[in-house]
Amino acid sequence: MSEQLKILSTYLKSKYFTKFQNREELEKWQDKKMRKFLREIVPKSSFYQKYYEGASYDNWRELPIIDKGMMMENFDTFNTVGIKKEEAFQVAYTAENTRDFTPKIGDITIGLSSGTSGNRGIFLVSREERIKWAGNILAKCLPEVIWKEQRIAFFLRANSNLYDTVDKGKIQFQFFDLLDELDRHVERLNTYRPSILVAPPSMLLLLAKKIRETNLHIDPKKIISVAEVLDPLDEKVLENIFKQKIHQVYQCTEGFLATTCEHGTLHLNEDLLIIQKEYLDKDLGKFIPIISDFSRSSQPIIRYRLNDILTEKKTFCPCGNPFTALEQIEGRSDDLFYFKKKDREKYIPIFPDFIRRTIIVASEKIKQYTVTQLQVDLIEVFIEANDEHKKIIEKNIEINFKMLCDKLDCVMPKIRYVNTMNRDYGKKLRRIQRKFEIC
Repeated sequence: MSEQLKILSTYLKSKYFTKFQNREELEKWQDKKMRKFLREIVPKSSFYQKYYEGASYDNWRELPIIDKGMMMENFDTFNTVGIKKEEAFQVAYTAENTRDFTPKIGDITIGLSSGTSGNRGIFLVSREERIKWAGNILAKCLPEVIWKEQRIAFFLRANSNLYDTVDKGKIQFQFFDLLDELDRHVERLNTYRPSILVAPPSMLLLLAKKIRETNLHIDPKKIISVAEVLDPLDEKVLENIFKQKIHQVYQCTEGFLATTCEHGTLHLNEDLLIIQKEYLDKDLGKFIPIISDFSRSSQPIIRYRLNDILTEKKTFCPCGNPFTALEQIEGRSDDLFYFKKKDREKYIPIFPDFIRRTIIVASEKIKQYTVTQLQVDLIEVFIEANDEHKKIIEKNIEINFKMLCDKLDCVMPKIRYVNTMNRDYGKKLRRIQRKFEIC
């Protein structure tokens, strides 16, 4: 079967035939898939053979957890395709430096994570996995059926053979390098006229500004935010300028985790993987995902603890999908802020969403912001707004922080305002981040 037919087959299966009436039916199906996957994959990975020695696959939900550090430390015995970490890094770093992302090792695509957690990771994807990924992402993200002509503009820090796999038949795909100049992007977009625009929200904001200045003339049918947390402030701005709902894809080195439905609700892709919840606060629905991806065998992801904080949706999504719905992706767990408890030598974690709201409710005049906790008692805030509004906004932010601290019975940190955004060009925008280690 040709590659195009395989993609089409996966697309049809995902879009029309893999359906579940309720959670019970879904979880029963997942359990069967997971047991079969473990029986087939564990014998091919020396790491997992040793790690799961003596364990029962009937109790796979209780298998030991792994994380990025363990995966990279044991990379040579972890993967099932015999690729060494040193060789993989060499291919990936060469691609980053030359901006030529076509080289592979055999038929294996090598990718390098963005390193926002402090250490960069390698991901491996086989030809069969690329085909399945392409079929699934087209099924979940295309605004129209696959046999209609679509032009996709995809903005990311790095290209990959993975993304080029979707450039088939009537689906046209063009990669836009985030490191290129914005004017060059505008020129290419005006010529290409994409029907689907996929980019991090920080780039979407720059493109939206060009539309407002009448320099960019595109009218995509669908906008998809990727790679960065979609802040509610940015989402509102983008929806006003693009005149449509902003959709999201939640994907990372470890898997294709979630996509938005027609109502704009993020649903976990539980037909591709299993996500268990390690709750940080069950009442608030905030959890860290533990992933088991039964659609991927070259680099098996089994009971893998991510470093993200997700918030589950409490209300029913009208689309009727039984897959877990998310209220939002908050950010990384190592970007939790910590404030000192009053009258006690204790530090309490503050969720990124609480920090985000102290800013965005301060004024509708705020255009952009970043908040960085430098020390337990020091926060740095950047606000983009007209000068005549800044003093009032800063006053409101301080009031909001005081209200938050009073509610949590903690000591309010000092707030220092800066005139430049805390951001490294070419890296993901993180509006909320902590710059110190908490003991």
